[in-house]
This record gives sequence, C-alpha cells and structure tokens, in this order.
Amino acid sequence: MDKLVWVIYDIANDKVRTKIAKICKNKGLYRVQKSVFLGTLNNNQLDELKLICDDIINANIDSVYIFPMCGEDFKKVKLLGQAFDKKLVSAEVLSKFF
Repeated sequence: MDKLVWVIYDIANDKVRTKIAKICKNKGLYRVQKSVFLGTLNNNQLDELKLICDDIINANIDSVYIFPMCGEDFKKVKLLGQAFDKKLVSAEVLSKFF
C-alpha cells in the first residue's frame, strides 16, 4: 500500500545533497522546496530510500527526515505563506496533492 511521504534534508556536501535529490526524484517524489520532496511510496520503496540515504549521508553532520503520513493526517496539513517554490512546483503537482 502506498503512503504519502515527506522527505526533508539538511546536507552539507553539495555532491551528497545532489545525490539525495536525484534519488528522491527517481523514486517518483516531487520537489516542493529546495530540500523538501513529497510523493507516494510503497513500503519497499520507503525502506529502500531509508537505506540508500543512510549509506550516502554523513550521519555526524547531515540530516534526512522521512515522514510517512496517512491520508487523513495529510488533509490536516496547513500551508502558510510561500508554501512551495513556484519555480519547482507545477500546478499539476499542487492539484495532485492539495
């Protein structure tokens, strides 16, 4: 069963940050801010994403947050201000999730 997933990261090294972004995109996640992705993953994809990120990042200085959310909780998400980077997020992506 697919789950809605937020991936948020703070990574010091440019190459590592780029790799994490590419991995998120390859998993079908949509970039909604420079270091924030949103999309749906099944349990296997979610586990694989966790393992790959854990192997790539430097756990002493980098952070990757992976937040799975049920649909009911996602409906409660409040977007304030400039919630999305308009250069990165298309209207199609917004209509898919919001």
